[in-house]
Amino acid sequence: MGSDDIESTLTDRYQTTVPDAVRRTLKLRKRDRIRYVVRPDGAVLLTRAESAGENDPVMGKFLAFLAHDMKTHPERIRGVSLTLVRRARSLVRGVKIDLDAPLPSEDE
Repeated sequence: MGSDDIESTLTDRYQTTVPDAVRRTLKLRKRDRIRYVVRPDGAVLLTRAESAGENDPVMGKFLAFLAHDMKTHPERIRGVSLTLVRRARSLVRGVKIDLDAPLPSEDE
């Protein structure tokens, strides 16, 4: 390994921690996405992924449509009803989610 080479280890579930030096270089934060580009020679390039709106042409077009519609027809914009908010809260009441928790194995 050269002086700029960095290693990490795969877990039994093929997960790894992105080393600190790589996170700092790519300016990654929790929940950011990363992209792997596999080269024809077998090398793999790791980069920071663009946000979904920039990366997904369908999502980008949909968001552009929404922005245009909101600008040209602001009278169509409505607030979310209190009834809908209460219903959504009732559906998730008591549900606890840890976004940093490891994914369950296929056996669980």
